[in-house]
Amino acid sequence: MSIPIKNAQEIAEMRKSCALAATLLQEVAGFIEPGKTIRQIDEYAGKRIQEAGARSPFLGYKGFPGHTCISVNEEVVHGTPRDRKVQYGDVVSLDLGVIYGGWVGDTAMSVAVGEIAPEVRKLLEVTEQALHLGIDKARPGNRLSDVSHAVESFVRSNGFSVVREFVGHGVGRTLHEEPQIPNYGPPGNGPRLKPGMTLAIEPMVNLGDARVKVLADGWTVVTADGKPSAHFEHTVLITEKGPEILTVPEGVSSRKVK
Repeated sequence: MSIPIKNAQEIAEMRKSCALAATLLQEVAGFIEPGKTIRQIDEYAGKRIQEAGARSPFLGYKGFPGHTCISVNEEVVHGTPRDRKVQYGDVVSLDLGVIYGGWVGDTAMSVAVGEIAPEVRKLLEVTEQALHLGIDKARPGNRLSDVSHAVESFVRSNGFSVVREFVGHGVGRTLHEEPQIPNYGPPGNGPRLKPGMTLAIEPMVNLGDARVKVLADGWTVVTADGKPSAHFEHTVLITEKGPEILTVPEGVSSRKVK
C-alpha cells in the first residue's frame, strides 16, 4: 500500500479546496427545506460549485449522475438526484466534494429538517462524535486501524451499528486514494500514519443493524431494516503535532485537534 504524502505547497492547495467544499456544504445544507426535491438540491449544489470555479468529483464518477450524494432517512450514502421531496422530520445526509486547483476536498454532514425523533437526534450526535474520536487518533505513529477502532467502539457503546461495506479513504489529486479507512476493527493494525497524509474519515452509522442493500438505480444504499442512518465526514491532514481538520468553511482557521 502506497499512501501519498503531500508537501507544503500541495497542502496549501488542499486547504483551499477543502475550505471551499466546507463552505459550499454549509450553503447547500441551508438550502434544504420541506418541499424541495432532492433533484432541486443537487442542481443548486452544482450551480454553486460551478460559480465558485470548481467542479464536482462525483459527477460522472463511474457514471454517477449527481453533483452531490444526497441520502434521506433510511438511505445511507450515494443517493442520486430524484424527485423525492424533503419532508418535515426527515434527516438528509449531504456528501459534497469539489475539485479546485486540481485538488479534491470532500466532506459530509447529516441535517435534521425540523424536529426529529429523540433516538434519531442521538444517532446524529453519536455519529458526529464518533467522527471526531476517529480524527483524534489520526496522529503520527498510530496505526490506521486505531482510527477505525475509535469510531466503532463509541458507536457500539451507544447502541448503534457501523456500516461495513462502505469506508473512508485517502484523498488528494483524486477522490479516492490509498488507504481505505474502515469504521470498524481492532486497534493496532494497518500502516503507520505519517505527517502529510490526507484522509477522508467518514462514519456511516445505522439506528438499527448494520446490514445495507443497494437499490435498483445501482447507487443508492439503504438500510436493510428501513431504519434511519447518519453520515459525517471531514478531510483531515496528519501533521507532526496531530490531526488538522481541513474541511472548515472559508474564513475559519483549519482546526487542530488537541
